[in-house]
Parts: sequence; C-alpha cells; structure tokens
Amino acid sequence: MSIDPSLKIKGALSRHRNVLSRAERIEQLIEEERWEEGDSVLGLEKVAHRKSHSGRKDKEEAVGAEGVEGVEGAEAAAPTEEKAT
Repeated sequence: MSIDPSLKIKGALSRHRNVLSRAERIEQLIEEERWEEGDSVLGLEKVAHRKSHSGRKDKEEAVGAEGVEGVEGAEAAAPTEEKAT
C-alpha cells in the first residue's frame, strides 16, 4: 500500500536519522581521514552520527539577553526625560 502524495512530508529526509547510507558513511570517514580511495566499501568502520543542538539557546542566555536589552532601553529613555525638563 502506498502513501498519498498529499500526506508525504516535504523534509522527511532532512531530519536527524540514526542510520546513514553507505555514501554518507564514506563521506564521514573521508572527513575523518579514516578511508582512502581503493579501500573496500564493504565492511566499513562504524561512524558516530550525533544530533547537533546548534539552534538551541540555554535559558540563562535567553534571560541574560532580555535583561540587557531592558537596561539599555531604560538608560536611553532617562536622558531624554532630563533634557525635556
């Protein structure tokens, strides 16, 4: 049974996968300099494929950034009030 095209997810392969294809494993091994041209593509070494969290922000960083913006805004408003008086 097949899935209707309207139900397919556009970026299904762009998400994190635990299992890499042979080509992806070879690319990873080349980057790590653990595979050279002419080596057998059968029986490849294991490759650690970790999910990166580069887009995440820690709660402390988010609170710290908001707090700094609030202080700067208050300092900027204070001199204008003094000039008006």
